[in-house]
Amino acid sequence: MNRLPISFLQKLIESNNREWFNENKMLYEDARKIIVVFVESLIEEISLFDKAVLGLEAKNTIFRIYRDVRFSKDKTPYKTAFGSYIAPGGRKSAKAGYYLHIEPGNSFLAGGMHSPPKEQLAKVRQEIFYNSTEFKAIIGTKEFKQNFETVKGEKLKRPPKGFPADFAEIELLKHKDFIVINKLTDAFVLSEDFLENSVKLFKEMKSFNDFLNRAID
Repeated sequence: MNRLPISFLQKLIESNNREWFNENKMLYEDARKIIVVFVESLIEEISLFDKAVLGLEAKNTIFRIYRDVRFSKDKTPYKTAFGSYIAPGGRKSAKAGYYLHIEPGNSFLAGGMHSPPKEQLAKVRQEIFYNSTEFKAIIGTKEFKQNFETVKGEKLKRPPKGFPADFAEIELLKHKDFIVINKLTDAFVLSEDFLENSVKLFKEMKSFNDFLNRAID
């Protein structure tokens, strides 16, 4: 097995409080170092087929483990997952990119755009409206369907304003998110070939991401 820190996160789930975390800060630091090294390898491999992430530093893609509890009913102080968003500009990027989520029983790889700003969302819808055949070809391949099933995310109940309700692909335009997801088992995450398999899945997302980024560029 590889050394990705599923066991640390499981302990954090069981003891999500500041006292335990402070007493085991070294375990967290070790776990984060493992994630950084893994993400560095991911970036290096992804940059071979997507030059847009070339030179991106792992530390700029990884999300903080500390939760903002000010407006949340859940007052547990720490996230129980490690997340990394690999895209131009890192974790704060507004572009479609590659997301790694490591969490016991809930790990996944994802791509696309989550809650894009209003202006970007309008551009993506317009791009799909004018190039729906191309977009459907991207999400309709055998490999895409096997790996991600379909485009996921929150959707409008009614057609978005400015587009004809009888448009053949109106369901695609209802999306507020444009996300693809591949859910992972803990065994998959801890396998020796996890890096290789992750890169294969991310590579399968590239055409999808390219289409979305073309719309907003």
